[in-house]
Amino acid sequence: MAASEVPVVVSSSSLKTDTSPVLETAGAVAAMAATPPATAAAAAVAAAARTGSEARISKAALATKLLSLSGVFAVHKPKGPTSAELLNRLKEKLLAEAGMPSPEWSKRKKQTLKIGHGGTLDSAARGVLVVGIGRGTKMLTSMLSGSKRYIAIGELGKATDTLDSTGKVTEEKPYDKITQEDIEGILQKFTGNIMQVPPLYSALKKDGQRLSTLMKRGEVVEAKPARPVTVYSISLQKFQPPFFTLDVECGGGFYIRSLVSDIGKELSSCANVLELTRTKQGPFTLEEHALPEDKWTIDDIAQSLEHCSSLFPAELALKKSKPEKSNEQVLSCEHITLNEPKGEDDVIKTC
Repeated sequence: MAASEVPVVVSSSSLKTDTSPVLETAGAVAAMAATPPATAAAAAVAAAARTGSEARISKAALATKLLSLSGVFAVHKPKGPTSAELLNRLKEKLLAEAGMPSPEWSKRKKQTLKIGHGGTLDSAARGVLVVGIGRGTKMLTSMLSGSKRYIAIGELGKATDTLDSTGKVTEEKPYDKITQEDIEGILQKFTGNIMQVPPLYSALKKDGQRLSTLMKRGEVVEAKPARPVTVYSISLQKFQPPFFTLDVECGGGFYIRSLVSDIGKELSSCANVLELTRTKQGPFTLEEHALPEDKWTIDDIAQSLEHCSSLFPAELALKKSKPEKSNEQVLSCEHITLNEPKGEDDVIKTC
């Protein structure tokens, strides 16, 4: 996204005010011309040193501001990267802006930057990804239990091993006799408290390893048993065979890929997810709260944290976490210690 151009407006008063600096600059130039070359070179070196010192002070101020950030905000995850990869990209941009880690900051070993996300989005999906920074990482658990909303485009007639368009086609069935009324008529079966079998390609784990990792290695993986999930609402937005668009609001641990696959089976056909967008997670919406990548700056995130603080109850927003043992990844200004958090689905990634 191209940056917006900001028009420069100069008033007559500002022009008058600037006259003195211009004259001073002209005088300085004249003085430099009358100064011996050796003295002029020394002055240039001193000026460069002052500029470098000012830059270091500016970076130190940004680093201090970065380490003081605390709360929960949202970013816009595009298609392609995993949630963890996107989090690393965000972290790297913030550290680069603040000039960290650097020799000046390596002495401050107790200063750490904690950042994590609540609720994994598939690499092929886009939309809201909630991020916690500082003490906000302790608030991410509430994001996993809150409701989420998705717009999903399904494709009838094709089944894949991943249950979406990134996988290999495993089955094809006719869909030409399926009508809009047929789809609308079965949606009630997938509403409320239901049982759902999660996909084999998922963040769920077996013996400490993700099922998706095991599947990619070619290992035989048994499906996880069906588990209780909640669908608050589901509606058909559009039907243009073989494609159909769903608007789904659900609870944590729910897989849209499994829903679309199950709908295909219920219609005596098969289906996979073609496009998936998360438009809401907890109180965060894609349109109002999710920061695009060109807004991943320390100042923009600070403003977003202030704006988003009103989305939480006062007692939650102000609650300070007690010191406890954590599986979080901790980034110090001197080094990075990576500890993979334990868990199964929708794990919180922190770094």
